[in-house]
Amino acid sequence: MYQRILCPIDGSETSNCGMTEAINLAKALNAQLRFLHVIDLYYPLMDVDGGINTVFIDEILRKHGNKVLNHAQQVANNAGVQADIKLLETVAHRVSKLVLEEAKDWSADLIVMGTHGLRGVGRILMGSDAETILRKSTVPVLLAKNIANMR
Repeated sequence: MYQRILCPIDGSETSNCGMTEAINLAKALNAQLRFLHVIDLYYPLMDVDGGINTVFIDEILRKHGNKVLNHAQQVANNAGVQADIKLLETVAHRVSKLVLEEAKDWSADLIVMGTHGLRGVGRILMGSDAETILRKSTVPVLLAKNIANMR
């Protein structure tokens, strides 16, 4: 069955639904679990002088990413599941691309992630990394919907 589960997370309620499913599966299957967080360091923001101040924002994003990953690892440990964590940085690449690359590089045999389950205009405007991963993945993908946000 599944022995290497990759779970991209961002700290949102929706992402936490995927995290919970990944932990439950890893525990039931005695599988390896890796949590992945991607930060995008491209943001066209201007500071007061008209320049781009990225150093401060980069550090905030890194701290947040590490906090999200450490939380997920602690939740897994509390459930009796060993999990490793990985933080990736990108400049204007889609998260889906990096998740798919990590799945391949790490030899994941399942990707588990939360999804907003958006339809219609919301999906068109926001795009969907989950949908891209689902369409392009060479391994099975389990999408966990955040049912509380759909009401």
